[in-house]
Amino acid sequence: MVSTGAAHPLVAAQGVLERALAERAFPGAVVAAGRRSGETRVLASGRLTFAPEAAAVAASTVYDLASLTKVVVTTTIAMRLYDAGRLDLDQPACSWLPGLGSGAKAQITVAHLLQHSSGLAGWQPLFREISGWDAYVERISQIELAYAPGQQAVYSDLGFILLGAILERVAGVAWSRLASEWVLTPLGLRETTYCPEAEWRPRVAPTEVCAWRGRLMHGEVHDENAFAMGGIAPHAGLFGTAADLARVAHLMLDEGVSGHGRLVTPATIARFTRRAAIPGSTRALGWDTPSEAGYSTAGARMSRRAFGHTGFTGTSLWIDPERGVFVILLSNRIHPKRDNEGIRWVRPALADAVLSDLELD
Repeated sequence: MVSTGAAHPLVAAQGVLERALAERAFPGAVVAAGRRSGETRVLASGRLTFAPEAAAVAASTVYDLASLTKVVVTTTIAMRLYDAGRLDLDQPACSWLPGLGSGAKAQITVAHLLQHSSGLAGWQPLFREISGWDAYVERISQIELAYAPGQQAVYSDLGFILLGAILERVAGVAWSRLASEWVLTPLGLRETTYCPEAEWRPRVAPTEVCAWRGRLMHGEVHDENAFAMGGIAPHAGLFGTAADLARVAHLMLDEGVSGHGRLVTPATIARFTRRAAIPGSTRALGWDTPSEAGYSTAGARMSRRAFGHTGFTGTSLWIDPERGVFVILLSNRIHPKRDNEGIRWVRPALADAVLSDLELD
């Protein structure tokens, strides 16, 4: 167990991690937590795989962030373009993607894509048939809608792929450069990247033994559609460390200011993190918000102003501006197979434990 930067040790959080490891919810994990003002505290526990000889997880272990890509990169780009007056959230998506210009699809707006209320299905195994950004945008634009735009919310990777294509066209910059110049570099995320180089591999936690690709995914994106798009996608593909994600959390808690100056205005952060008025949905613009009743990965102690997101590989990020705190969990819960659902109890229990620990300061 590694603990750094703690004014008070994360004792309760450490207990949750130890139980999770004992129950094999994941081979290992890194937790980062902190307040608006103050140092980030990090816990690292377990190993990179379940093999007894596997390397121990460290604070610097790199994880496949999966759908945290949606908020770290894609939503941040959208916020910055919106701030610059270059992105109209209410403009029809077909303004940039002519393939959406007929029938009910013509009603899809940028906001619908951000809120997962576009009418598009959540996921399809397109990787079995096509590859490349252009092919994905064309095929998704042809898919029939599952419901009328704005009437409900269905979490959709497909919608975020179209959103990324729109942001590219608004900015006039290819996605890899856009992610680097608009998010990763200005935030100082030096250990967050798409398609990690080979020398990173000893620090990267493996994910699933993939039947489709016939190998253990280690340093390659787990998400099949992101893989088929070249590993660089708006909905998945990012790899990173807990310390780098803490910089993202601080950006949001500090109302858009990072070490490199202001990146986003407070008004824009408030708009993007406010729950949308969609029946039965907890979604904001890109971000999610805690469920008001029943199971929530944010736990039970965060305020109604909290916002966050999860990733399929076993990652999560929750930020509470009212309490001024954040909680990050990085794990490879899908190693060696994705059917391990033990993380379901870990996420809320960990969030509650961290808030309990931070209250002792």
